[in-house]
Amino acid sequence: MDNEEHKDILLKIANNLLEKDVKAIKFYYASKIGYAHLEKIKTSIELIQTLEHRMVLGVDHYDAFVEVLNKIGRNDLAKHFSQTSSSKESSSKKDISEICAALKSFYLTNYVKINEVQVPLKSPVNVDLMHKFVDLCIVDAVNTQIDAVFSVEREDFLKKQMHYTPIPYNEIFMKEKSVTLISGIAGIRKTWLLRKCLLDWSNGLIWKNVKLVFYLECRRLNQYQNISNINELLNVFYKDIVNDFDISIYSVLFIIDGLDEFKYLNELINCSPSYNYPIVDVLTEIRKYKYVVAGRVYAIDQYQSISTEDCDKINIQIMGFNEDGINSYIENNVLEEKKDVVKTTLKESAIAKSMSSVPFYLSFMCRIISNSKYLYKNSFLTMTDLYANIFLHFLQKHIIKNNESIFHFMKNNHNKVYVLNICKIAYQLFVENRVIFSNEDIQTFIIDFDKNEETFFGFIERIETSLGEYIYQFAHLTIMEFCASIYAYNCLSSEEIMTNEKLKSCLSMICGLTNKNQNSSLKFLVNLNPLKKSCEDSLFLFSIFDRLLKLSRQSNFETYYVNLFIECFYESQSSFTDKIKLIVDEREWKIWINNRKTLYETSCENYFVNHYIKSGRKLTALIVYKNILSDEEKNLIIQCSTTVRFVNFLCPIKFEGCKPKDKIEVLVIDILSYLITKKDFEENFLPWIILCEELSLSLHKEIDFIEEIYEWIRCLNLKRLFIEYRGKYFFRNLDELKNFITQKKV
Repeated sequence: MDNEEHKDILLKIANNLLEKDVKAIKFYYASKIGYAHLEKIKTSIELIQTLEHRMVLGVDHYDAFVEVLNKIGRNDLAKHFSQTSSSKESSSKKDISEICAALKSFYLTNYVKINEVQVPLKSPVNVDLMHKFVDLCIVDAVNTQIDAVFSVEREDFLKKQMHYTPIPYNEIFMKEKSVTLISGIAGIRKTWLLRKCLLDWSNGLIWKNVKLVFYLECRRLNQYQNISNINELLNVFYKDIVNDFDISIYSVLFIIDGLDEFKYLNELINCSPSYNYPIVDVLTEIRKYKYVVAGRVYAIDQYQSISTEDCDKINIQIMGFNEDGINSYIENNVLEEKKDVVKTTLKESAIAKSMSSVPFYLSFMCRIISNSKYLYKNSFLTMTDLYANIFLHFLQKHIIKNNESIFHFMKNNHNKVYVLNICKIAYQLFVENRVIFSNEDIQTFIIDFDKNEETFFGFIERIETSLGEYIYQFAHLTIMEFCASIYAYNCLSSEEIMTNEKLKSCLSMICGLTNKNQNSSLKFLVNLNPLKKSCEDSLFLFSIFDRLLKLSRQSNFETYYVNLFIECFYESQSSFTDKIKLIVDEREWKIWINNRKTLYETSCENYFVNHYIKSGRKLTALIVYKNILSDEEKNLIIQCSTTVRFVNFLCPIKFEGCKPKDKIEVLVIDILSYLITKKDFEENFLPWIILCEELSLSLHKEIDFIEEIYEWIRCLNLKRLFIEYRGKYFFRNLDELKNFITQKKV
């Protein structure tokens, strides 16, 4: 809208003021400004000022407004407004530099160092953000909407981890985008990034045209649900700096941290008129300014639905440390004598290797390995093992705080009740999607919490608000989620777990707690409820497995539920019981190896296939569409090759030792788009061809060893043959091939 259009609109407003009373005009513009604010307006002048101040009409400066008023003969309003606005602008110009300087000083003082989650929390390590952040990887986020019910944050992260192109920090933040959306899993250091941005703005390195930057944490916004406008909000969080200053005429940027922790996220996303939380309107109003919003992936995915109209937008995801960042962290944070042990563990454990790019997990794995006198080989065998070790490390350092072992601590029934109470609090809040809670909230779970709250500190942190009140939160969302899993396993039935949508992301960990390996630290967390008998685990697991495979047949998400079944089977370290054999026999099992499978998924499949084959069963199919294979993938192919009916190679493969040991009913080699050498074909495909009963072969038109392929095949006892070469289907059976070779020789 240009200035002439602005003037036309203002002209209509001014004419309306001549013809109608203020009350009628207030009603007319209520939808644009809001009834609550309009109720405070008593005169025509106040109305015009409000319309202009709120930038509803898009007017950029006061001069155009005053000019229109004079043109239409409203000199009285023009004079009054000109004096008022000039006075206001003069005052603002005087104060803006002071406020800007005060904000920058505040950020440089408070955020130049940030407390990394350490144990104990009362002696945190200060991380220098100015130098630490550069090790984090930032990438383009996928702009697809994810169904919250079926989104597994960790799985999506591990998939993206395999293929991404980092974007330089300066390339993102030197450009002043109207909207920046930042996503990442828990513990990936989103807050590091945001506070690094605050420091860089304060030092004049980014957002140079932005006068004011305000940083707001959603977990704190939850406590102020009745705040109804931005100025009121800023007077709460920056009262010593802004002091009722009107920000509306300046270039302002808001940073919103922890969107997933916002208590009223659903109301914000759905824009329902029935809610009664003014703070939602404030976050909606912030969208009139430039803003940065950060949160976990599912929350940002949902938030995109209300920011689709913003064309000047960038959507990024934080992926944590790259390989250099991981090595740098180990070099700078691990004792010299422990570095090799840490590196070996990260190399040998698929779980440790996958999660080491997440700073939260890497820091704890380094400390757990460094602090252990001895480390069981399977300490990080499963994802549940990893979470359990972190949980017990928290317990040892925060709660026990002496040399007493976990073994002796957990033998005490009073201590078991204590741990279960922590997990109960976590579960109740987790299923209600609440991150911040009050003393009264906890009292509903733990009656005498107010008398013993100090004993819970470590897992739970207490924060004093600006009003002198206390709020509480778990030390980390990862800890909260695992605690919820512990409670669900100890206190809920399999039916209750499977029907609770909120527990879907915890399901594999809940199954993982049934692991009976006595060398695992999980044994300390599975007998907290005396009413639950360990002998029930087999029935508990079977019920979950059965439900998952039934859902795979009944729903449109077959692959999701099959993969979740295999993950749960692996996490539980189960074997093939007679009952499990019955339910797995109700479907065909196909193994895919492609670029979309994560290292963790492949580890889970290796475990399942091993038990499947040992039980005397034969896989339906193996499909390979990847030529550069990891050790885990090579092992999976070797395992499958021992007993599989159908094999399909969709690209060349290359690794030694991959030779099938049993007859293959059907072999399909479709390498039409790949030109390979005779040596590679002979070494990698011929061993499979020799053992197949039916063969379908599609070859690149430029290969120069077709005659040799014919000779290899004619010696076999194939039941059926199909060869495609140079766009023609040459043979449909072995007799046709033999006749062709005989005629050529004649």
